[in-house]
Amino acid sequence: MRVSLTPELENRVRAKVESGLYNNASEVIREALRFMDAHEAWVQDIKLAHLREQLQIGLQQLDRGEGIAVDSKRSLDWLFDALQDNRPA
Repeated sequence: MRVSLTPELENRVRAKVESGLYNNASEVIREALRFMDAHEAWVQDIKLAHLREQLQIGLQQLDRGEGIAVDSKRSLDWLFDALQDNRPA
């Protein structure tokens, strides 16, 4: 497999190898890909935690009777329009 890098990225890879932390460019790229995978998993975990928090807030609002009844497509469309326009539903 051949990979094309910008001159800036080539310099960064070369600097990592020259630092002695890596034996060659392939090791640098493999480590970068592992980091990217870990970062993506971390971001996904944060998004999931935020979604769980938002769901909990919604459940608490429903428990307090602050929900909005949606009984038709028309009322659902109105609700989505209100949310999109950032006006109170």
